[in-house]
Amino acid sequence: MPASGQLMVLLLLCLLAMALPGVGAGSGRFWHLTDLHWDPGYEAAAAAGQPCPSGGGRAGPAGPWGSYLCDAPWNLLRSAARAMRARLAAPDFVLWTGDDTPHVPNEQLGEEKVLHIIANLTSLIKETFPGTKVYAAMGNHDFHPKNQFPGKEHRIYNQTAELWRPWLSDASLPLFRAGAFYSEKLPGPGMRGRMVVLNTNLYYDQNDETAAEEDPGGQFQWLEETLTNASRADEMVYIVGHVPPGFFEKKRGKPWFRRGFNERYLGIVQRHHAVISAQFFGHHHTDSFRMFYSHTGTPINVMFLAPGVTPWKTTLPGVSNGANNPAIRVIDYDQDTLQVLDMVTYYLNLTRANTMASARQEEFPEWEEEYRLTEAFQVPDGSAGSMQTVLERISRDPHYLQLYYEFNSARYDLEQCQQECRVDHLCAIREVDFLKYDECVKTNSSASAASSVWLLVFCMFLGFLSPQPVL
Repeated sequence: MPASGQLMVLLLLCLLAMALPGVGAGSGRFWHLTDLHWDPGYEAAAAAGQPCPSGGGRAGPAGPWGSYLCDAPWNLLRSAARAMRARLAAPDFVLWTGDDTPHVPNEQLGEEKVLHIIANLTSLIKETFPGTKVYAAMGNHDFHPKNQFPGKEHRIYNQTAELWRPWLSDASLPLFRAGAFYSEKLPGPGMRGRMVVLNTNLYYDQNDETAAEEDPGGQFQWLEETLTNASRADEMVYIVGHVPPGFFEKKRGKPWFRRGFNERYLGIVQRHHAVISAQFFGHHHTDSFRMFYSHTGTPINVMFLAPGVTPWKTTLPGVSNGANNPAIRVIDYDQDTLQVLDMVTYYLNLTRANTMASARQEEFPEWEEEYRLTEAFQVPDGSAGSMQTVLERISRDPHYLQLYYEFNSARYDLEQCQQECRVDHLCAIREVDFLKYDECVKTNSSASAASSVWLLVFCMFLGFLSPQPVL
C-alpha cells in the first residue's frame, strides 16, 4: 500500500477511536483507607489487665487483634497493611481519609502526640505502598484540641505537610499549610482526572473555631474555582474528605456540618455535578452512601462512606450496636471518566480472629472479602443511577435492606433492621439537605405509625369475628 494510503487508514482509525466512547480507556484500581484511630497504649494496658485508654473505662476482653470497645492496636494496623499488600500491592493510588488518633480526652494528647501518631501511620502507609501516590485528608481527630481546625495557617498543618511532602506537589504545599486542603492531577499518562482533597473539619458542628465564619479558609470559593477550571480543562473530579455532609444513619437527626455549611456544600455539588464523578468520605466508621439530586429530583451524584479500620464502639448517646468489624476497600474505576465501576470491601471478623489467635497463635489473621457492590446489589456499576437503584431496592425489598444493614457495620451487627432503623438509614441516604431529611423522617415515621394503627384495628376486628373462649 502506498504511504499516502497507509496514512489515510491511520487517520480513519484515529477518527474512529475518537468517535467511539470508551475506546482506549482503561480501568484501574485504588484503595480507600479511613479511620485508623491508633491506640498506642492498647498493648500495655492489655498486658496489665487494664481497660484500653480509648475505651473510656469500659472493661472488655482486649484480644491480640483488638477489641470492639477500643481503638486499633498496632497489630491490627499492621494486619490491615499486610492484607492490602496481599490483595492489591500496586494500586494506581491510595485514598487515606483521616482520623488517626485514639478516642481519648484532649489532656491525654497534645500537639506532639498527635503529630507522632500521624507520622507513624504515614510511615506505615509509605512502607506498604512505596512510591505510590497517596491522597491524604485530615480527620477531625488529627488536631489538638480535637475538632478545632482553624481556617488559617497552623503548626500542625505545617508539620503534617512536611510528613506528606512526598505525596504533595509544590503547588499543593502552600495550600495545605494555609488550610489543609489541596487539588492534584491523578497520576499516569493521559489521565484527565483530578483529586480534590477537602478539609471538611472546618464545617464540623463541633468546631468552635470556624462557627462564626462564612467561608473558613476560603475553601468554598477555592472549591468553586477548582471545579470551574476542571470543567474548562475537560477534567473529571473525585472529591475526598473526612467529615461528610448530611446525617449519621445510626442516630436520628444527628448532622455533622453546621446548617449553613451543609447548604453551601450541597449547592456546590448541584451546580458542578457534571465534573464530579464521585465523592469518598469516612468519619462514620460505617459502610453507607449518600445520594445527591438535582432540583427536579434526578440523581446526579453519589458519596461513598467507607467503613473504618478501628472497631471502636461509639459512645454517642442513642446509638445501639455502634461498633464495627475492621474493614478496607478497593475501588475499580474507569481511568478516562473516573466512573466507579465496582467496589470490593474486605473485613476482619475480629471475634474469630482473636479466638483463632488464642488457639493457634497465628502470625496474622485472614481478612475476608465481605462483598462486591455489583454482585451484592445486582447493579452494573457504582454510578449515581446505579446507586439510586440500590436505594430503591433496600427501600422496597427486606432482603436487600438487611444485606445493606449487615454490611453497614462490616457484619458486626447482624440483628434485624426494623422500621425505625429502616427510616433512619433510608432518610440519611436519600436526603443530605436538613429540611428534606426532617420531612423524610416525619413522613415515613407517620406512615409507619398509621400502618401500625390499622394493623391493630384489623387484628382486633379478626379477634371480634373469632369464636370467643368460654370462661
